[in-house]
Amino acid sequence: METTENKLTDDVKDPKKNKGDYGADNIQALEGLEAVRKRPGMYIGSTDSKGLHHLVWEVVDNSIDEHLAGYCDKIDLTIEEGNSIRVVDNGRGIPTDMHAKLKKSALEVVMTVLHAGGKFDKDTYKVSGGLHGVGVSCVNALSTLLTAEVHRSGKVYTQSYRQGKPQGDVEVIGETDTTGTIITFQPDPEIFSSLEYKYEILATRCRELSYLNKGLTLTITDQRQKMEDGSFRTETFHSEGGLKEFVKQLDEARTPLIDTPIHVKGKEEDVEVEVAMQYNTSYTEHLFSYVNNINTSEGGTHVAGFRMAVNRVFKNYGEANGLFSKVKFEISGEDFREGLTAVVSVKVPEPQFKGQTKGELGNSEVRGIVSRAVGDVVNAWLEENPKEAKKIVDKVILAATARHAARKAREMVQRKNVLTGGGLPGKLADCSSKDPGASEIFLVEGDSAGGTAKQGRDRLFQAILPLRGKILNVEKALEHKIYENEEIKNIFTALGVSIQENEDGERVLNIEKLRYHKVVIMCDADVDGSHITTLILTFFFRYMKPLIENGHIYIAAPPLYQVRRGKKAEYAWNEEQRQQLAIELGGGKEDAVTIQRYKGLGEMNAEQLWETTMNPENRILRQVTIDDAFNADQTFTMLMGDEVPPRRAFIEANAKYAKVDV
Repeated sequence: METTENKLTDDVKDPKKNKGDYGADNIQALEGLEAVRKRPGMYIGSTDSKGLHHLVWEVVDNSIDEHLAGYCDKIDLTIEEGNSIRVVDNGRGIPTDMHAKLKKSALEVVMTVLHAGGKFDKDTYKVSGGLHGVGVSCVNALSTLLTAEVHRSGKVYTQSYRQGKPQGDVEVIGETDTTGTIITFQPDPEIFSSLEYKYEILATRCRELSYLNKGLTLTITDQRQKMEDGSFRTETFHSEGGLKEFVKQLDEARTPLIDTPIHVKGKEEDVEVEVAMQYNTSYTEHLFSYVNNINTSEGGTHVAGFRMAVNRVFKNYGEANGLFSKVKFEISGEDFREGLTAVVSVKVPEPQFKGQTKGELGNSEVRGIVSRAVGDVVNAWLEENPKEAKKIVDKVILAATARHAARKAREMVQRKNVLTGGGLPGKLADCSSKDPGASEIFLVEGDSAGGTAKQGRDRLFQAILPLRGKILNVEKALEHKIYENEEIKNIFTALGVSIQENEDGERVLNIEKLRYHKVVIMCDADVDGSHITTLILTFFFRYMKPLIENGHIYIAAPPLYQVRRGKKAEYAWNEEQRQQLAIELGGGKEDAVTIQRYKGLGEMNAEQLWETTMNPENRILRQVTIDDAFNADQTFTMLMGDEVPPRRAFIEANAKYAKVDV
């Protein structure tokens, strides 16, 4: 077992040594491409914005594979005008010589044949990412135009394709003294519901990849809109610290308990393990896991091995040193991980995933490998850092004590519900429908707006729960305090969900008795309303996350203005709409006696609230999703945590409320 930096093979030390070994014979073709356009969701997950962005990563993954093999240290990603994408790397370049079996250029085979590529040959890539090797050929099939340019063997080769079909043979168009591949593609509007790439999503993943692949430089440039100085928006990401820097960034808005992250790096049976972990003063675990650079949002055997090691080593250390002698109840595995931020990354030659989207690793052997690697390093760290180890164990004891109190608080809430025959909150105006799939509940800011909503709703399927003031900030509260908060108790009982402990002592949300499949947060469209919305979302993210993951949480969008001229009235949801309506209704010029600014939901009567915000035929509901768990976790911690400087910087950069209502 290696617990220090892994030794590179001679081939990686000298990339030029065996460059000639990567040729047409290394490319293995398995099947054709036709099914991709017929069922794109099977290959890229979906055809919405998420699937659109996934195309980029299938191309970038090929470049990352070259980096993992030791041949690429630079990747440039460009969003071009019209939302086409260009990816440039300085790897070896896709082979262009003739494929012996298929009698065509290896480049054309890679670009047009499903399951064709060097990653199916163990001598070419030891590990690789991408979706089961469909990669760039899948991108090709789903693009109106894709051009591949290869710099290799002193020449520049190119070939173009439309919807996966070659538009000619591979051509030599020049000479070069560099190596690498350039892929440019335009997503097909016949396939995708959205064609607009979001810079922030691409930049976040590039930053993530730089941490996961230290020494690799990734640059992203957006050519769709120039900055004030005439340049394009661009960022470069490069990390020499790797996962240690990653964990520090994750904990940027938290207060650390230890000076530097614990770092684990080892290799066993061709499985490479790298872990960075750090304890902080928060009350939740923040764990992100990867297999061959792919985020495994549902964990798997590598995460199980990590948790097994943390539980075992800290428990043994505490017991051996008599640190748990005064604790009168059992300490669970979850207590050892409260306030722990960790990144677990493994490189597995032949990963087995549960599900097409690679959400969970299934290789059973990885559990023991990760557990041993983490256990050896953490055990040594505890022996070498007794003062910091004592801080962590004290926090574990505090976590166990708080969990014990929280369990009693939960039992009190649930026992009260049973004794009172259901225990629905008195403030809840329930709907008559008993079908959760057809029912929705509005969490409304304040009793006044709640009263208006009760009058304006459709009683058949719409329930109203008024919330008094700002609910507890759960980011900075111990769990048992949460169950003592009246508004949060009302949310639990109204929704019909409960937090229970599973066999491993972990807290899980039971949503089997969820009473409404649409939970709508409806707050004022001002600064206070936004703050209350954020408090409620923080609560859902930390304690009812499955409701977000299953698509049950929504945010209502009440209008900001009513623009009236005579008997005709229209509503505006932003300043641009208000100006346009004022001109249209004012006969070509803006007439300000015609405009009403809604400072709160209570300023609308029941009919107006129904018409603009609650009527399914007219309303705007924004579904809350978690496309990026890493960013979501950071944002909630930054907005609602203890550290002020990151929050101030965020507000200054993103504030939308330029005017203060008086």
